[in-house]
Amino acid sequence: MTALLAKVIYPNLIQTLEGQPVLVHAGPFANIALGQSSIIADFIGLKLGEYHVTESGFGSDIGFEKFWNLKCRYSQLEPDCSVLVTTVRGLKMHGGGPRVVPGKPIDRSYTEKNTKLVKNGLDNLYAHIDIIRKSGIQPVVCINYFHTDDPAEIKIIKDACKEVGVRCATSKHWLEGGDGAMELAEAVVDACEDKQRFKFLYDDNISLNSKIELIAKEIYGANGVKYSDKAQDKLNQIQKHPQFRFYGSCMAKTHLSLSHDPSWKGRPEGWILPINDILIYGGAGIAVPVVGDIKLMPGTASDPAYRKIDIDVNTGKVKGLF
Repeated sequence: MTALLAKVIYPNLIQTLEGQPVLVHAGPFANIALGQSSIIADFIGLKLGEYHVTESGFGSDIGFEKFWNLKCRYSQLEPDCSVLVTTVRGLKMHGGGPRVVPGKPIDRSYTEKNTKLVKNGLDNLYAHIDIIRKSGIQPVVCINYFHTDDPAEIKIIKDACKEVGVRCATSKHWLEGGDGAMELAEAVVDACEDKQRFKFLYDDNISLNSKIELIAKEIYGANGVKYSDKAQDKLNQIQKHPQFRFYGSCMAKTHLSLSHDPSWKGRPEGWILPINDILIYGGAGIAVPVVGDIKLMPGTASDPAYRKIDIDVNTGKVKGLF
């Protein structure tokens, strides 16, 4: 840990294939952590360019919600625009498409024209639009284009966005580089001119269980929250300590559904969010309600790289990181 922390304060400066500067600092796993680029990297980016794009890992239900209610609170920065990325394939899955299994061939319904599945999946897109709008920001929907997408499928998404009053752009950056993202870039620049009415979902001084219930109902669309005996005991202990009152809620939840169950697609209704445990991270000042059955550590190899990281006791230099 000493070896890692010795260098961790400095963002990594890299570049795209077209020479655009990129700052990589902190991790994207918002299903089990904050999932944000660091505030330090954001401050540097804001000093160096007219527009600064920062990542918020996974969907608006976990990545954006934590960006909005935790990171923006800590940084005191307010975004001018939020880009919501969608795909034709993703909407087809939320519209009732066959299950995708890693390592197995993808079903033809994802690579061939199927407007019915796209239309059925729009409820999921609407849910994410509604979540972002709760923050006082108007989103820009980005259609991340695949070469198998049919023009009729793209039109369905664009028409749906127009109907609910949000900008929508198709991006072909994977195929054409920066030129393929011009439509999206222009939509974002245009959106940044709008007057935003940014506001947090909850006040810092409300109780932890109130924060959890607000997120469950307003963001995930649940009818309520149910605590396991273990989680309820933890909550009771937390509420006895005044220093935990201002801790933000950093939910650990699947990214594959708005709910706790990865198999529930679309916009689930009439369900209760189960809280199995609550973890406290005092250094970060966050409480982590563990939702459903989720692993808190991504899988590692049998001989992970961290075993080679150490401090040379003679020179004080870090070894094993490069």
